Amino acid sequence: MMPIRRNNQEWLPSIFNDFFDNDWMFKTNTTAPAVNVIENETDYKIEVAAPGMTKEDFNIHLADDNQLVITMEKKNESKNDKSKYLRREFSYSKFQQALVLPEDVEKDHISASVNDGVLTIDLPKKTQEEKAKECKTIEIK
Repeated sequence: MMPIRRNNQEWLPSIFNDFFDNDWMFKTNTTAPAVNVIENETDYKIEVAAPGMTKEDFNIHLADDNQLVITMEKKNESKNDKSKYLRREFSYSKFQQALVLPEDVEKDHISASVNDGVLTIDLPKKTQEEKAKECKTIEIK
């Protein structure tokens, strides 16, 4: 009877094969977290899925071209113990997303928080009075 083979190896690994080979652990090469954008009458909300991240792992800033830039970076520092990794895949991750802001966002009042693995950014909308102040009248000469 012929043995069952996967990737040119026998189905059951021998004592010399690496138990943690790709046949036994499936990878998901996700490079960007899920992002939700929600709008209501008074504001916009951006939600970024960030399990395991803390507020120190994020940087949020406004770029000159009316973009909100969200950067997250997580480094798992190596521990100074005598453990030996047989397989390590989660030592570093980095993500950056730039979102063009709508014209009606009150940029001076943007706030952000991290709770239960979700980064939430509040983008309040300008009131009608604030919009009217920005309307610039051009003098005709």
